Amino acid sequence: MSVIADDATQSMSRRELMTLVGKVAGTAAMYQMMSSLALAANSTFDKRFSLSGAPKGASVLILGAGLAGMVAAYELQKAGYKVQILEYNNRTGGRNWSLYGGDTYTELGGITQHVQFDKGLYLNPGPWRLPYNHQGILHYCQMLGVKLESFNQANYAAYIHSQNAFGGKPQRYRTVKADFEGAVAELLSKSLQQSQLDQAVTKEDREILLQALRNWGALDQNYRYVKGRASSSRRGFDHWPGGGLDGEPTYSEPVALSDILKSGLWGEIAANDGIPEQPTLFQPVGGMGVIGRKFGELLKNVIRLNSKVVEIKQDETGVTATYVDTVKGGPPQTARGDWCVCTIPASILSQIPMNVSPAMQQAIYAIPYGASCKVGLQMKRRFWEEDEDIYGGITYTDQMNAIIAYPNTDYFSKGKGVLLGAYTFGPNASIFTSMTPQERINAAVQMGANIHPQYRTEFETGVAVAWHRVPWTLGCQGTWSEDARATHYKNICQIDGRIVLAGEHVSMIPAWQEGAVTSSIDAITRLHQRITKG
Repeated sequence: MSVIADDATQSMSRRELMTLVGKVAGTAAMYQMMSSLALAANSTFDKRFSLSGAPKGASVLILGAGLAGMVAAYELQKAGYKVQILEYNNRTGGRNWSLYGGDTYTELGGITQHVQFDKGLYLNPGPWRLPYNHQGILHYCQMLGVKLESFNQANYAAYIHSQNAFGGKPQRYRTVKADFEGAVAELLSKSLQQSQLDQAVTKEDREILLQALRNWGALDQNYRYVKGRASSSRRGFDHWPGGGLDGEPTYSEPVALSDILKSGLWGEIAANDGIPEQPTLFQPVGGMGVIGRKFGELLKNVIRLNSKVVEIKQDETGVTATYVDTVKGGPPQTARGDWCVCTIPASILSQIPMNVSPAMQQAIYAIPYGASCKVGLQMKRRFWEEDEDIYGGITYTDQMNAIIAYPNTDYFSKGKGVLLGAYTFGPNASIFTSMTPQERINAAVQMGANIHPQYRTEFETGVAVAWHRVPWTLGCQGTWSEDARATHYKNICQIDGRIVLAGEHVSMIPAWQEGAVTSSIDAITRLHQRITKG
């Protein structure tokens, strides 16, 4: 089904398009559209990558100890360069970040949150998944000895929820998916049987396609999607099969296609079909921030933390960064290298004086950063498992909190657990950002209770990170428009004098850590070639 005509999209901005898709098809469809527009597909990472033969004494100054900066430092150091990193935060990793009990976080505006999660529980405010085909980040996980476990993206037992459909009652993902696909399969099989597709399908293929549709859509012998064993085996039974006298199943009644279409819930069932969302996905044991922490430990001798860069100046022989110590204070200090790899987000870099070409400066100015907010909620017990048989995965809702994600670890444990109670984008994220952290938490609890009434008695504590209030990024990720990318992307990738930029915003897969990794490798490869060729 085409939501928007092609000629209409030509006059729409990317922001307008995503907003319209979100209104028509739901938050998951909007997220899928974002991924598609970001070209979030296979990685270009080559495991055989290696640099060598740095000129004696050559040095590189790296700005930012996120993944792009640390990948650059690690590989350049292996090649023989002297490297040093300046990092604004008191930790390494950048957006590769986990918040644990005992941590504090102060957002723009001065509000400090004191994380009160129990030991072993955490929230990943930034990235939370590692797709199987993002070979760059997976390579460095292996190199660092980061233990990975499965991340369950799709859970057919989780919910799809609309405030205006089915009386506001959440529907199991499996029932909406089964009923939509079953009804579509029935419609198509009728068209085949009535010879309405003769020009598109040969007679031989028609017979095969009919059987395929019957299998795909769980149709009966007469190619109908109706109440029965076939449909119930997909959507679930009213009374599940069992043993003994109570073992006879009771079949469930499918929802009519018209009701599914009107509900808008069909917009969520493809949320897990994008390449980055396809199995298998992974997560680091103990939180995404384990990657950044281990990388930082490996490079601790070359990283200076709490160093806020306030000016970048290059000349014919090198690059000097002026910075201030955010903890000790004192007069500005300087660090210098023959060359510079700058991984500071464009949202921050645009505010730092830097003598680069007009083309590079305009490219930096051309990248707005997207709004996003995550809310982590600690519950007294894992009621989603105990009461509703949900183990990992995601529930989608058209409320402002957008999704509820269930922890993919410690299944069947009797202790507490942290739900991702909100993960918002776009206009809804801007609304969340305008709230105080406690208001965001309260809103996530209130909205979550419309799906899980247990929230009202089981919620204990929470933390909320709105990315436009994160001082060192002022946004979630670079959100290039198509026009801006066409005009400025090649310019931002260029080596400008002695400076080259890297990071997810200098990639075709923004918002993903793989974009940061592959951008960094591309940048240092070209920089190394420039240096060694003289």
